[in-house]
Amino acid sequence: MIPVISALRISTVSLYPIRGSDGEEPGKLPLLCLHGGPGALHDYLEPLGALADTGRRVIFYDQLGCGKSWIERPAEFWIVELFVAEVGAVRDALGLDRIHLFGSSWGGMLAMEYALTKPAGLASLVLSSSPASIPVWAEEANRLRHELPAEVQRVLDEHEAAGTTDSPEYEEATMEFYKRHVCRLDPWPDYVLRTFAGLEEHPDVYFTMQGPNEFVITGTLRDWDITGRLGEIDVPTLITAGEYDEFTPRQAAALQQGIPGSELVTLENCSHMQFAEEPERYCALVAGFLDRVEQG
Repeated sequence: MIPVISALRISTVSLYPIRGSDGEEPGKLPLLCLHGGPGALHDYLEPLGALADTGRRVIFYDQLGCGKSWIERPAEFWIVELFVAEVGAVRDALGLDRIHLFGSSWGGMLAMEYALTKPAGLASLVLSSSPASIPVWAEEANRLRHELPAEVQRVLDEHEAAGTTDSPEYEEATMEFYKRHVCRLDPWPDYVLRTFAGLEEHPDVYFTMQGPNEFVITGTLRDWDITGRLGEIDVPTLITAGEYDEFTPRQAAALQQGIPGSELVTLENCSHMQFAEEPERYCALVAGFLDRVEQG
């Protein structure tokens, strides 16, 4: 059962309107964006705001439990069904009868869960580095972890064995993984730093559903797997991945093969946040896909 709460009254929505209008140009549809985490702020998706220049609104919101939508609730409150319902609540509040839906990482998992409910007016999906199976994600993340320098692995192993994953030394070692496979920009842009700062301030949702980090998955999502249901997704779908992504080729291939007619594009020299690492290239890719969908 979904916890009784109005997602609509809590979620904070940010709109990137097209110039001189509060709607779309003829033939265009708005793009609703779902951030990752779970429990990360939407800020790191800000480069996608440039898509508003293609004649459509680009809409972001902080999901319940993070950023400006933070609320304190017991662990059992944070379930997938809550966030699926929240997508519908945001659509209803903004009158978004027909949309394109973008999801990054967990946001793409959420987008797929939402698509499986067969909502009216869903024109397409854009899935950025979004796995269909957390058990496979964990296997691949730990494979990448074992490619880290030996000293970094030693620090990770020792603190995990001691239960001190909140220590500064452990967090510093974890960051070596993130710099290789999450965001390869140096330094990280302000909008990425804001997302990580917000996650550190309110880690409840991430810890409950994911765990301490990207490769130690102890949360409620640890057995999540919709691989067997991917064939039920019946809208045009673009899948994006990075060459150095923690969303590895094994995972990308499974997603592309599972969703009928889906497209897969892997961006060279990028990792998990391709839209931050190559914003112009990424936005052009997504804009082209959305245009093709709208043109039938």
